[in-house]
Amino acid sequence: MTAALDVLTGWPARLDELFGRISSEFARAEPRRQARKYLEGLLGGAKRKNGWQLAEQIGDARPWRTQRVLSHVLWDQDRVRDVCRAYVVEQLGRDGVLIVDETGFLKKGEHSVGVARQYSGTAGRIDNCQVGVFLAYATERGHALIDRRLYLPEDWLDDEHRREGRIPADVAFATKPAMARAMIAQALDAGVPCGWVAADALYGSDKSLRVLLEQREIPYVLAVRGNEVLNVLTAEREFLHLKASALADLVPEDGWKRLSAGVGAKGQRYYDWARLRLFRLQEPPWDHWLLIRRNRKNHADKAYYVTFGPMETTLADLVRVAGRRWAIEECFEIAKQDCGLADYEVRSWHGWYRHITPSMLALAFLAAMRLRLNAERGAAAARHSSRLPTACRRSATSSPPSKGSVHPGSL
Repeated sequence: MTAALDVLTGWPARLDELFGRISSEFARAEPRRQARKYLEGLLGGAKRKNGWQLAEQIGDARPWRTQRVLSHVLWDQDRVRDVCRAYVVEQLGRDGVLIVDETGFLKKGEHSVGVARQYSGTAGRIDNCQVGVFLAYATERGHALIDRRLYLPEDWLDDEHRREGRIPADVAFATKPAMARAMIAQALDAGVPCGWVAADALYGSDKSLRVLLEQREIPYVLAVRGNEVLNVLTAEREFLHLKASALADLVPEDGWKRLSAGVGAKGQRYYDWARLRLFRLQEPPWDHWLLIRRNRKNHADKAYYVTFGPMETTLADLVRVAGRRWAIEECFEIAKQDCGLADYEVRSWHGWYRHITPSMLALAFLAAMRLRLNAERGAAAARHSSRLPTACRRSATSSPPSKGSVHPGSL
């Protein structure tokens, strides 16, 4: 088990409760039991969560029964996704930021659906891989994945021999930004409480995504490239049509403010920040800004964000949301390390979704249990402190957390 589950009391009963929300998907008792074992195995201590190692982890002599759950047993992976999404909101709170990004799954062969030589952020280069586009939900209490789409290069869909019997007939080519729009719209339609949307430049440069969010009055902080052309109306009523990098050069030195984008692996992530009001496209109470992040030591190193939000939004508010985008990277890291997200051996369209979805559910459960572990540790510390003399109690409550404490933001 992961470190959080090793020390948390009563977690099996809580996993039973979560699985109970999806158990009706499995009409027969045997595949229902196997699906429960599979979910627990994804949280287990096997180094890799592939077929044989998972079989050993859950006590099966062979991996065939679990493989049938992914291939032949009838169940709806999208309804399980809906349960995962609702569980994440329930556990992490209703002040969330929706974050979209993609991750690569490196593959050696050419038969897995969607595999191609394409850019993988995981490898940091063009490599043979599948690419999944994901949606995460992040609050101050933690973060987890709530939706997923497998990206299919056009070559796969144009090749009838490759797609026949392996990809549903109604699946058409969609760009990664189009997938992001569909997942965000679906989450909003399902009632996911969304305070902001954040994404990197691949998605931030998609004007259709911006229009979608503005029409729904959903604030956003979306990264764009330095060559993104934007419109600004200056205080002198001069209309400028410039690249984001050129607009950043207009910020005077006293226009930058040092702020933290949140806690990283090495502590607070401090940058210099500034913003410029963009030409307003919406009526009050909404406004647009170009948010600019500058490296404290290398001033030529800048990042750019197009933002939309209430007129009273502060610079610190925008910085906080920009910093929250990194939460999805932590989701990918933990899901791959602890929940088997990348350890699948399936090749089909349905097989990919049927592995990825339980992995997301395992990640959601882990995020919830780490919150509970923090609560248990906090309650134990409070009980211990209450038994101390007053002077000692003040000292105990003011001391920094130990290295073993679990921060909810670390997933």
